[in-house]
Amino acid sequence: MPTDDPAADLDEIQFRIALKQDLPAVHDVFVASSASPGHPPEGRGPEEVRAWIGSLLDRPGELWLACRDDQVLGFLLLRGPWLNLLFVHPERPAQGVGAALLDLAKALRPQGFGLRVYQANTRARDFYRRHGLVELETTDGSSHDDDEPDLQMAWLGEDPLTYLRGRIDEVDDELAVLLARRVALTATVQDHKEVGGEAGRDPDREAEIVERMSAHVPGLAKDRIAAVMHTVIAESLAAWEDSSRPPE
Repeated sequence: MPTDDPAADLDEIQFRIALKQDLPAVHDVFVASSASPGHPPEGRGPEEVRAWIGSLLDRPGELWLACRDDQVLGFLLLRGPWLNLLFVHPERPAQGVGAALLDLAKALRPQGFGLRVYQANTRARDFYRRHGLVELETTDGSSHDDDEPDLQMAWLGEDPLTYLRGRIDEVDDELAVLLARRVALTATVQDHKEVGGEAGRDPDREAEIVERMSAHVPGLAKDRIAAVMHTVIAESLAAWEDSSRPPE
């Protein structure tokens, strides 16, 4: 859990890349910090957590440590444009370590970076907001193993508009793949219905779809989801009808 105390004694703290032999100390910081208020109960067993920490250097990324002498005070993990982890040991006082680690992430990712934080962790959310991060997306957490309601925050970097447009491009690419799947599935359904096309639309079924989707998109009202899905279904049906027409 990062802290936002005024900086003090930072001249005594060194920041360096972690090595394999540092991972037990990283484990100790994570276990102590993740037990702080705002974190959900750890769903993994002690050995699973130890194995996960032990694998952090097995994938591309940068694991940085904040140390005083030989003691690890905190760490961060960067993977591409994401700050995956930032933790400070709550029982090893060193004012400003969390802020200094976050400043390090900004220096290493001047184009911006995103992170995930639990909705219940108001202390962490306040910390990140105070240091210039913005809240982008709230979800129910179902796309993650812990299934905890969360939000995505981001530091927008030196050119916020470029960073945000890049994030939109990533979402649009994902959306294109999902739309292709939706169109293909709609076509197959129509091939198995007695009455297809617009005439065969099922309002009750579509209402169920909107209801289910709304649980995953708390920031979008049901009527707006309904409007989006009406268009998606209508255009999917139109594509099916076009493909079903015999060539002229």
